Amino acid sequence: MSTATALRWGAFRNIARALRAVTRPGSPGMGTRLSSLPRLVRATARGEYAGTSLGRLALLVGAVAYVVSPIDLAPEALLGLFGLADDAVVVSWIATTVVNETEAFLAWEEQRRRTVPGDVVG
Repeated sequence: MSTATALRWGAFRNIARALRAVTRPGSPGMGTRLSSLPRLVRATARGEYAGTSLGRLALLVGAVAYVVSPIDLAPEALLGLFGLADDAVVVSWIATTVVNETEAFLAWEEQRRRTVPGDVVG
């Protein structure tokens, strides 16, 4: 199996895992996850949420910009399927990162909601 093929299949597996996580019974849907992203950024920037970093969020924004940008490091027109493989890897990383980051963030928000001010959490 070529490297491009292996990358492509790995990317598809990551996307499938992310979709399974999103469609799990009781799991927040993609709309809920995407709408939580601005709150995640604000809480991270304020230092309230330590589950991720501004650097990681910046990488996520950069990855999205790379995918939607007309400029490509490995152009499909010249490199065929290998040109698609780099995009597939980046898209799978974006999907996996959004699912994982929002999963942890939404759990953190829920925990904060359950905690009554003045109670000791230990």
